[in-house]
Amino acid sequence: MTKTSFPKFRHHVLSLSSFTSMSSRTTSVVTIAGIAALSIVAYAVYFDYKRRNDVDFRKKLKKDKKRVDKSIASSKASLSPDSSAVSADELREALEQVKAEQVPASPEQKEAYFMAQVGSGEQLSLQGPMFSLPAALAFYRALRVYPSPVELMVIYQKTVPEPIFKLVIELTNLDVKDRVEGYYLKFPPKSLGVKVETRKVGDISKKALVLTKDVKAGEVIYKEFPIVAALDSDLHAAGTHCSRCLRSVEPSMSIKPPESPALETIYCSVACQSAATVEHHNLLFTLERPLPQEIPLDPITPEKLDERRKAQAQFATYLKTEALGHAAPLLVARFIARQVNVEMSKLISSTSTKTTTISDRADFTDADGGDYLLADHFERLRYVDVNLPKNGLNLLTEVLNSAMPGLDALVTDERYATLLGKMAYNAYGVFYNGGRDDKPLTNDRPEDIERTRIPLGTSRQIGSAVYTVSSYLAHSCEPSARPSFDAGTSQLHLIATRDLKAGEELTVAYVDVTQHEGESVVDCRRRRRMELARGWKFACPCERCEREGKELGVSSDENMEDASKVEKSLERFEANEGAL
Repeated sequence: MTKTSFPKFRHHVLSLSSFTSMSSRTTSVVTIAGIAALSIVAYAVYFDYKRRNDVDFRKKLKKDKKRVDKSIASSKASLSPDSSAVSADELREALEQVKAEQVPASPEQKEAYFMAQVGSGEQLSLQGPMFSLPAALAFYRALRVYPSPVELMVIYQKTVPEPIFKLVIELTNLDVKDRVEGYYLKFPPKSLGVKVETRKVGDISKKALVLTKDVKAGEVIYKEFPIVAALDSDLHAAGTHCSRCLRSVEPSMSIKPPESPALETIYCSVACQSAATVEHHNLLFTLERPLPQEIPLDPITPEKLDERRKAQAQFATYLKTEALGHAAPLLVARFIARQVNVEMSKLISSTSTKTTTISDRADFTDADGGDYLLADHFERLRYVDVNLPKNGLNLLTEVLNSAMPGLDALVTDERYATLLGKMAYNAYGVFYNGGRDDKPLTNDRPEDIERTRIPLGTSRQIGSAVYTVSSYLAHSCEPSARPSFDAGTSQLHLIATRDLKAGEELTVAYVDVTQHEGESVVDCRRRRRMELARGWKFACPCERCEREGKELGVSSDENMEDASKVEKSLERFEANEGAL
């Protein structure tokens, strides 16, 4: 890189425009790391705002020059004549040193740190091959705080000298490998008494939830709150349940927002109303400021408000008409809004002792350390291909973009389809007591009906919810556990159906597996296997199905391939393919 090329490099770096492709060598490394590109959205907005509006921006860069020079001097002093040849051990040691460094907390500090490291990397790259590793480390440090790592890697590929870029790639390889391999050491938290293992199901390797302790029949194994939840559409319209925790609410006791948003909601308490507003509702269905006061935004004009109002109204209409009977589009929208909220909370919590973005409530089950993102959890879940009106994607991106330009980049065609498939595959049906018996019939074809994991059958649920831990529970027609919602909310209690030992896999029934009155064994088997094939795209391999099939001499559909899948980046990693 020449000195004259750095202004162009800086122009690339400060541009937060979207991109559509990258070379295979970059993609193979950062696809998994790219989940971070969906994080720190607020920081991206802040960074861009300061770039365009802060008159002291250049003055601050001059101050950073002193730190750059100090870094160069330190690097020169520590290098040996043959340091241009970097061994794997040296690279690992250097990475561990960088990871041990404290990352700046506030947006101002991150901005200054980023520019200082970019400047340091640019100057070190001019010193010759002996300074390749120090230059790569500087660029890698900048990568750690940049709001869109994938985009920055693309810029590096175009502007950084190839030997240095290769070192950045290798550092990213090591870091991503550590994060991926270390994930299941941190998740689920050990306090839940379960762990995730890889087990063989036929010819497919799948993640399974396994006990780490002995439990008795009827014992609660763990409890967890959902990432997102949504009421069945008829109950949402009736206003009989809390829109957030799904608790039954008497009309006289319900709490309604002071203003009528595009999608009307009611809540069982002020706490639920406040939490829902922060988590997703404010961004998706109100005209309130989409970001907290700590994050500066350009002035919101009446024209922008009208544009936002129109986008929200159109999306709400879609949910009530074309998507009627399908919770997945609303779950996806709320999930994306939650991602923005979670990362904004992390961003500003370091500079404020109390903010409106942080909910004082029990939340979804997170990793026990490791600084993993919400996207890290979701990226590892299985999914199936689903068919829903494509209009939903366009309407959602308009809602996001009208709230904050650039947010629509969070939802590409492929990403939206994957998120819909993950909601369809992993959602649980929330039910109370014996479940409802008044759910309206649908006109959808049997294969198009939205199904959830519920042992009573989807027709008896009051809503859908998605969980981080319980998504790993496999199906069995003789389940070792059952989901319960005894708290009267969407909090899931997993209860053992029999005495279980540590090391046993936990399973639940995705469908109603009971043999109904007047139903033969053959008909019961056929019914539940048909439901599983339609909803989760696999032929049930459980012991009960195998046993009944042999006893009855029933021809089986074992040749049906399991159509559920994981994201390609994760599949490549787990198969030890590609650069990871």
